[in-house]
Amino acid sequence: MATRSVVLDTETTGMPVTDGHRIIEIGCVELIGRRLTGRHFHVYLQPDRESDEGAIGVHGITNEFLVGKPRFTEVADEFFEFIKGAQLIIHNAAFDVGFINNEFALMGQHDRADITQHCSILDTLMMARERHPGQRNSLDALCKRYGVDNSGRELHGALLDSEILADVYLTMTGGQTSLSLAGNASDGNGSGEGADNSATEIRRLPADRQPTRIIRASEDDLARHVARMEAIAKSAGAPALWVQLAEAEAQA
Repeated sequence: MATRSVVLDTETTGMPVTDGHRIIEIGCVELIGRRLTGRHFHVYLQPDRESDEGAIGVHGITNEFLVGKPRFTEVADEFFEFIKGAQLIIHNAAFDVGFINNEFALMGQHDRADITQHCSILDTLMMARERHPGQRNSLDALCKRYGVDNSGRELHGALLDSEILADVYLTMTGGQTSLSLAGNASDGNGSGEGADNSATEIRRLPADRQPTRIIRASEDDLARHVARMEAIAKSAGAPALWVQLAEAEAQA
């Protein structure tokens, strides 16, 4: 069964949580088997306190905007059901997990006040620090490093950041991120002098896109291919390397 992951981010009234700060936005997107499903959870919350000016400068969510928004108690069950049993993928997980645990604790739901008992946690900040020690590993820095488009991220936002983080995570854990075929690299890996080492931007394709047409080789195409390979082998004095490998495997 494919792994179910939830990429999660929160925005808060400030920090630290021990100073009575609260969550004001939660954004989550679902991955199943490393594919975005289109399912998400997103809500703005009334925190019953004002946000610090510094926090507003980061996320742009004003106190006035949050008037009339639901409180965490009103969405807690729906949120818990969305994340329960999933692998939570979070950048700087200790921050978000601490705030989420606090919200459940304030409700008196102590069975949910440690979400690590209900979900596994993958911290992409810790992962990035292991892979890129001594470098900047903020979400913006990782977007630049891996070629993920974050042009719409003028301010932090929980849903937008979770979508961006999903792309970053998939790129970080998916191996090669770009194809450099310019031919000016000296080592065959695109790392020679003058090579362009920037990763190709990730552009998410719509789920309802027209499927790509599959064109299969006809019998005539296959016959022409065999004839061409035989001609090359006769000219070179030996079959192509991949033909030799295929014959060796067949005889093994």
